[in-house]
Amino acid sequence: MLEVKNLSAKVKDSDINILNKLSLKIKPGEVHAIMGPNGTGKSTLSKVIMGHYSYEVTSGDILIDSESIKDLDTDERAKKGLFLCMQDPTVIEGVSNSEFIRTALNEKSEEKVNLYTFMKDIEKSMDEVSLDSNMLHRSLNSGFSGGEKKKNEILQLKCLKPKYIILDEIDSGLDVDSLKIVSKNINNYLKENKETSVLIITHYPRILEYIKPDYVHILSNGSIKTTGDMSLAKKVEKDGYGDYNE
Repeated sequence: MLEVKNLSAKVKDSDINILNKLSLKIKPGEVHAIMGPNGTGKSTLSKVIMGHYSYEVTSGDILIDSESIKDLDTDERAKKGLFLCMQDPTVIEGVSNSEFIRTALNEKSEEKVNLYTFMKDIEKSMDEVSLDSNMLHRSLNSGFSGGEKKKNEILQLKCLKPKYIILDEIDSGLDVDSLKIVSKNINNYLKENKETSVLIITHYPRILEYIKPDYVHILSNGSIKTTGDMSLAKKVEKDGYGDYNE
């Protein structure tokens, strides 16, 4: 289980908390969605869970299977099965896609990944996410369109097989066809890995029509104001966030 417990956090060297005593439990196999307007702390939550260096936890805890990860570095959290699909994936010049993913696999397994098996598996996965195989040899995300970057995040997910997935604005920059491809691959992954926990962070309920959440939470001023099911997301789409702002 991924648990966020009474979590407050801020940008380092700031005096103001962005997250305020936020609590959330995501059990194995559950899909949770967090919605809210700009500036409420949605992306901050994803970065704090992953241990981004720009943020500081001022109180509360983050736990995986009842074990605190609050003091772990980002790479140590990833080794425990955490994976963040970023809103704006990082560009790394001089490091190819294949090098990046193979290195991550080697770190996760603590042993060398067989090159033949790796290439066979990754080429199959690239075909499933509709990425040209030539992108394997290009620098990570360099010159990629918004949609290609998001598909590349899903490619990494399929290769690394995490237990806890955070999707931060995964639908941002995707056209309808790309959104269907990304959603299909995520849904297939969840069918094959039924114990996976998922947190979807989004402004709009469009992505939730494709990846069905068990719970929808509305975030305002750094804390969860209300929780419901998909009907709550539809209500927000119709009426906006006005009822949940303070």
